[in-house]
Amino acid sequence: MDLQNTIREAIVAELLRQSEVGDPPAKVDASDPGYVVINGRIALDELVMVIAGALAGGP
Repeated sequence: MDLQNTIREAIVAELLRQSEVGDPPAKVDASDPGYVVINGRIALDELVMVIAGALAGGP
């Protein structure tokens, strides 16, 4: 798997995770390949940490 796909998957997974735990939860639709529709608040610092982890090769 190349780095771009790893980062893409990490971003989508984090957005979906935040959509499950947010208060109020964001609505995240990642059903259209290559696009994500987000309606709500996303914690940017948490998203950045996930991207950094994907770049570093973390889980």
